[in-house]
Amino acid sequence: MKKYLAVKAVFSLFAGMAIVSCGSGNDYTSTSRGTGWDVTGKNGFELNTTYKEQDTGPGLVFVEGGTFTMGRVSDDPMHDWNNTPNQQHVQSFYIDETEVTNGMYLEMLEFIKAVFPPEDEEYRNIYNGAVPDTLVWRNRLGYNEEMSNNYLRHPAYQFYPVVGVTWIQSVEYANWRTERVNELILNEQGYTSKDAIANQEAGATFNTETYLNAPTLTYGGDEEKTKGGKRSEALEKRKTAKASKQGGDNGEVSGLYVTRKDGILLPSYRLPTEAEWEYAALGLGSLREYNAYRGRKKYPWDGQYTRSGKRNSRGDHLANFKQGDGDYGGIAGWSDDGADITAPVKFYEPNDFGVYEMAGNVSEWVADVYRPMIDDEFNDFNYYRGNVYTRNKIGPDGMIAVVSADSIPYDTLSNGKLIARALPGEIQQESVDENETYLRTNFDRSDNRDFRDGDAQSTKYFDKKDELNDQNNRMYNSPKHSVSVDSLGNLDRQYDKNSKRTSLINNEVRVIKGGSWRDRAYWLDPAARRSYPQDMAKDDLGFRCAMSRVGSKAKKTKSPRN
Repeated sequence: MKKYLAVKAVFSLFAGMAIVSCGSGNDYTSTSRGTGWDVTGKNGFELNTTYKEQDTGPGLVFVEGGTFTMGRVSDDPMHDWNNTPNQQHVQSFYIDETEVTNGMYLEMLEFIKAVFPPEDEEYRNIYNGAVPDTLVWRNRLGYNEEMSNNYLRHPAYQFYPVVGVTWIQSVEYANWRTERVNELILNEQGYTSKDAIANQEAGATFNTETYLNAPTLTYGGDEEKTKGGKRSEALEKRKTAKASKQGGDNGEVSGLYVTRKDGILLPSYRLPTEAEWEYAALGLGSLREYNAYRGRKKYPWDGQYTRSGKRNSRGDHLANFKQGDGDYGGIAGWSDDGADITAPVKFYEPNDFGVYEMAGNVSEWVADVYRPMIDDEFNDFNYYRGNVYTRNKIGPDGMIAVVSADSIPYDTLSNGKLIARALPGEIQQESVDENETYLRTNFDRSDNRDFRDGDAQSTKYFDKKDELNDQNNRMYNSPKHSVSVDSLGNLDRQYDKNSKRTSLINNEVRVIKGGSWRDRAYWLDPAARRSYPQDMAKDDLGFRCAMSRVGSKAKKTKSPRN
């Protein structure tokens, strides 16, 4: 009997081990890892357990993140001392393989013209504020009228990088691009009606955040557009089937609208941060040499020269830049770099990440507010200066407040030009207050652009209110001009004539990266950095967009163990 009990105990032990083994091999595609409950929606809760990875948006290439030396390791002959080396780490992200072209930007202008006709008084400033400044080509002692008239709109230049755009216009283009890409995704997958894209109307356009937060307010509240398509038809069939089986309707069928947990919509297009831009320009993806890792890589390509050393292309220029005084392309023929002004995108070879023209052609706006120093002591992960935290505004009815045709927010730029900062259909934003920042340790204010470098706490007068209130005691004592427009449309320009101003740096000055067709080879170094007011434009300054990556750091990696 004892022998029988011993055998039975051993059998029970192995059976228990088998159960544990089977449990550890569960794929958890239909049950919860935490509770074992069904997560397919049968119990009212559904998880997306089949999501693989983020799709690459139109025009983007993937850049796997990592650590790198940001800034210049070599001498600084310009004596700017604004790019001292520091070690940074950036997460994986996506970036445009080329600069935004005239053709890409014109697509937005045509959309705005069709949806917000500039002949209508209430929409006129939307279109006018989005049009690039074509007069940037003019020169007091140069004849460039043909460029002013043709560069933006002539088909000969449709694949050339757009110029004459301010930082503000670049941001607005990225926002517009986000809406059009996500709107197309929903439409192609049958989540919106077939005519949702074709019939665009002012005040009834698509906005991603509005769709995710209050889908019934999307397209101006036209639910026929947001509930149409194959998805709606399938859900109606399922709803009918459930009602017939259970003898009644159990309420609204979930799934009529896409949510974040579906993983279908892409993150926002945006300007790259300075750290992301410099990392992508260096192209360290396949180069693992010590010198490259430590900041010794001088250009986006390998080597120390601006001409190719390869046997089949020896001597060819690798970028579009100014060769010397009065020399913007070289001697006509084989020695020429192929461009005197800008060159069409993809004219030169890409770097190891597959990104084109990160040196030369045009300088590019990045997201960061300019400061002479990078505060790597405070942060060395996804470094970015420019955070202004906002939240969705809630209306008196308890619903989110959406921008309408009569509540479009405009900014008056330093030149008196009006620009729309939000379009009808977008959610109104407001600054975060102490209700959200109370007892937080990671942020304590809405506007963090001058954090530790320009704010009250970073000055020597931090404990003296009278000195802090004195405008002459600001750390960056830049002029404070003001421009406003009266009811008749006349500009009221108020210039700061204070003779004690000592700097041009303020929170409206942004970083520009990369050399241009007007620059010498020195500026082709990805570490080089300059600044420019965010509401001004030049004939050699453009931009490209980026997008954050959600999920895994690298592509084609093993999926998490189930």
